[in-house]
This record gives sequence, C-alpha cells and structure tokens, in this order.
Amino acid sequence: MIQNIRNFSIIAHIDHGKSTLADRMLELTGTVEKRKMKDQVLDSMELERERGITIKMQPVRMLWHPHRGRNAESTRKDAETIPHKSASGPHDSAYLLNLIDTPGHIDFYYEVSRALKAVEGAILLVDSTQGVQAQTLSTLRMAQDLGRVIIPVLSKIDSPLARIEEVKKEVAETLQCDPESILTCSGKTGEGVTELLDEVVKRIPPPESSSPDFRGLIFDFQYSSHRGVIVYIRVLDGTLPKGKKLLFKAAEETFTSLEVGIFSPEERPTLALKAGEIGYIVTGIKKPGIASVGDTLVAAGSFAEALEGYQKPAPVVWASVYPESQDDFTELRAALQRLNLSDSSLSYEEETSGVMGRGFRCGFLGMLHLEIITERLRREFDLELVVTTPSITYETVLKDGTHKKIYSPLAFPEDHLVEKILEPWVAVEIIAPITYIGVISQLLFEHEAEVGDTENFGGDRTKMYAFMPLRELMRNFFDRLKNVTSGFGSILYEFAGTKEADVVKLDVLIADEPVPAFARVVSRRRVQEDAEAVVERLFQLLPRQQFVMKIQAKALGRILASRRVAALRKDVTGYLYGGDITRKRKLWEKQKRGKKRMKEQGKVNIPQDVFLKMFRADDK
Repeated sequence: MIQNIRNFSIIAHIDHGKSTLADRMLELTGTVEKRKMKDQVLDSMELERERGITIKMQPVRMLWHPHRGRNAESTRKDAETIPHKSASGPHDSAYLLNLIDTPGHIDFYYEVSRALKAVEGAILLVDSTQGVQAQTLSTLRMAQDLGRVIIPVLSKIDSPLARIEEVKKEVAETLQCDPESILTCSGKTGEGVTELLDEVVKRIPPPESSSPDFRGLIFDFQYSSHRGVIVYIRVLDGTLPKGKKLLFKAAEETFTSLEVGIFSPEERPTLALKAGEIGYIVTGIKKPGIASVGDTLVAAGSFAEALEGYQKPAPVVWASVYPESQDDFTELRAALQRLNLSDSSLSYEEETSGVMGRGFRCGFLGMLHLEIITERLRREFDLELVVTTPSITYETVLKDGTHKKIYSPLAFPEDHLVEKILEPWVAVEIIAPITYIGVISQLLFEHEAEVGDTENFGGDRTKMYAFMPLRELMRNFFDRLKNVTSGFGSILYEFAGTKEADVVKLDVLIADEPVPAFARVVSRRRVQEDAEAVVERLFQLLPRQQFVMKIQAKALGRILASRRVAALRKDVTGYLYGGDITRKRKLWEKQKRGKKRMKEQGKVNIPQDVFLKMFRADDK
C-alpha cells in the first residue's frame, strides 16, 4: 500500500556521519546481514572508500516494523520475500523505507538536489561536536525550497566532545522549531537509531499518486556494457511491470523495460514497481544521449504530461584534458561519455591545441569534482592524461570591440589586445567561532574579498558575509579557511554577478619551450609571487636531464622568474687509470659537445606525476 511507503534522504555537511548512520539503519532493518556489514556500505566506489566521503548518491530499500520487536534477521527475511510475493506493497504492519544517501561536499550539491526531488522528506543531520555548518544551511535551504519535511537530528552524541544542548539551540534557531523536536543518535553505537526510524514513519508523509497511468521521474542512471543504460526512477503514478513499452518524454524515444527492480542495496529484480516506489529499469539502450536526468518516463502512447525536471548546473571551473598519447583520443572520448552517464554535472566538448593536439575542455562543479573525475579516468579507464591548470570563465572585451568568453588560459589573448576583462564574483557566508574573526578577515583580505556584515550565530559563533572573485575562492580558500580556524570554519557561496578583473596570463617555459598545461591566469598584483612559486615548485619536481635545463615563468612580456636544473653527470673517464691528462680532456670535450647538441635538439619528457602534483599545488 502506498500509505506504507516513506521516501527520504539524509542531508548534512561533509563528515557529519551520514554514511555511518546509513550503515546502522541497514543493520537494524536487516537489509544487510550482520556478518556482511562493513563501514560505508552504500559507498561502493573505490575512491569513496579511500577518501571516506560520499561522491555518488545511492538509493536503498529497507523494511521496518515500528510496532513489533525489532528482530533484524526476521525483518531481513521479510524484506527478501515481500517484493516477490506481490506488487501491492508491504504487509500492513511493515513500512517500506526508501533512503537515498547523498554526498556532503559542496562540489556534489547537484547530486543532493536530484535526490531531494525524488523524496518527500529529509533527515537533517548535524554533528553535535561541530554544530551547524555552512553546507548544512545550503542543503537545508534546498530541501525547504522543495517543500520537503525536515527531521532534525544530532549525530555523534557518544563523543566526549559532544555539545548536545548548545547544538540543539543552534538547530532550533536555524529551523525555528522546538528544541524538543530535535532527535539525537550515534551512528557508531546505534543509540537513538531505532527511535529515528520510528520518527521517519511518523513525520514523513506517504507518497501521493494522482493517476493510474504510469509516470516516473529519472533522478539518476548508470551504464552497463552488457545491459545498456540502467535508469534510476521514482514512480509517481501507476504501475511499471517488466516488459512494458515506455517513452522518454524529452528524447521522444521508446524502449521496452527488460528488467525492473529495487536496491537492497545491490540491484534485485522484482515483478513490478508501483506508485511511490524507487527502483531501477534496465533499458538495453546503448546509444548515448537518449536517457537524461530529469526526463519523464511514461507508457508508450500515453498523453501524460512531463514532470518538471532538473536545471543543469553551470560549471564552476574548467580544465582541458588531453591524452598523453594522441592514439588514446578515442578512448578518452568514450571514457568521458561513460562518466557523463553517471555524473550529468560533468560537461565536456572537443578542442584542439597546436601543441597538445586533440583533447576536451571539461567543466566541473569545483576543484574536488575535477580531481575525482580525472582520477576516475586514470583508474577506471587506464588512461594517461595531461590536465591543464584549472581556470574559471572570463569574459574579455578586446580593443576592436569584440567580446569573447575564455574558459582556458591557453585561449587567453595577449595583454596588449585586451580592453577589459570581466570575471565572476561570489557572495560567501562563513560560519566560525567568534575568536577567529581576526584571522578570517586577514584571509579574506589576502584573497581580494570585500568584507561585509557579521552577526552572532549560536551564541559563541559568528556568521560573516563577504564578496570575492571566484578565482580566489578556487585558490585553495576552503583548505586555508580550515587551517586558520583549526577546522571549525565552514563556507557557503553563490554567484553574485561579474566585475572587472585585473589579471594576466602567466606562461611557463621549460628548456625554452612553452608548456601549455602549466599556463595560468593570475592576479596582476601577485604575478611576481606566483611566477616565483611555480618555478620553484617545478624545480623541486622535474627530474634532471642529460643537459642543463632552464625553468622560466613569463608574463607582461618578460621573464619574471628562472631556475636552472643541473645536467646529470656521468664520469666518462672512470675507466682510465693514470696516464696522459689529454685523453681525459678529449673525453670531457666530447661529452660537453654531446650535451650541447642534446640541449639544442632534446625535448624534456615531463612525467605524469609532475602534472598531477602541480595541479594539486596550483591553488595553494
């Protein structure tokens, strides 16, 4: 019965305990046997488990009996049999809980927005040792704008650093709610999780259905080389059995559902999906560009209206990605197409560089998003890549009156051709303890910010407002804020228009040859400092060659910084014992002439790890 279904997400700031809480829910409901339990069950990606963060949303279906003894093993057996017994839903005494676990990092907010559109409510999880953070506010606003029911919960109450009453006041102030309505739990020990599941049943409303005709919202999908596109769907109306002919409303393409099923958390086939349920459909489609996030699925021949989909997010940073060998260009294109199927916030288009060859200009939602995608390209598709220095979108007004958008330092025009450069600015909110106001103000000044008002937040904390260039926000501002606030500061930002920028292009030359991947756009006032920093970094990273190698940084028509890397030395006279010194001198002269020829004709081979290390250091 649809009245016994509850669809919800867990939303929170990064590292506030979402994945651990989801683990305990899966254990208590018997969805995963105790002997098969492990940390971060829903984080199936290797990178997620390595970094301890959630990157992709993950749906899972659980069965919960609020009014009888909680025997996880019997609950698990019920959950296994119910989907196969009938398509009519769970027993009267049981509730189907569809959880969509979401990421917490700001770079993956699009994953959160899509998950929230497929549910009726959300658990707002707040770490009782840290309190409300900026990203907490961001995801909360997203949920409230969609009209979702919010259940506020404090996590990590078992920690000796927990400030339960203080943080309850912060949450109550933020939500304008009674502190008594705020729940507490520990994902680590399981304390309070049973009561939380009961409250999910009580507070989150059941789904509503307005028509017997099938209609569903695609909120995510993945690709299988054997089964084609597998769409993740929230069924809004009607019933979806296996073998039904369906239509993508936006793409106007039809297909037959080869398999339908649920997540438990692995994919498990069922007889049908009914209104209010969350599950998957195997389409068999292997052609790219047909399935899309936010599209509506209806029965073929149906006149049902399309649902309001998702607005595609605008990229925040850009970087050009080239295969180390041009022979791998086709493989890189196929890899990006595959990743785009599972991450629709990734954008890319082909470009050609005279030096780098054919590659792709890619748009990302932030620096972490960029790093995750490039790392997945290397690991999952075994590609060796050259990734250019990340950049934002600039708009240039040239002296001949033309306007041009610049996404990469490689396309940046010469300084003497430019009349004006416009860059995006962002409005930021920073939440931190009051004692850090001074160091935060200094940090904002260093990043060219305009500091605005401050206000008290939660008693001993403050909320600071400022405007700053997006390029400065991307210059490792997040990590520096964490450092100066001892980990207690957090930030939220949104775009706030464009302003004129005073920036220049900084080129890097190695052995007198420009290396496009290291080019960057920097503030004019900091160009000398950045030039010296990039040269010094490369001096430390580049392996020595058989000849003397110069590393230079050039801007404003001149060399601003330079270092020389000594040549590798080989003792060509080592096999000689005593004798005439002239023999040794002849060998030294021959070696010298050889090194000179190598310097004139040789090409520096830059190892892949140097590009990666430079990319990670660029924003420091």
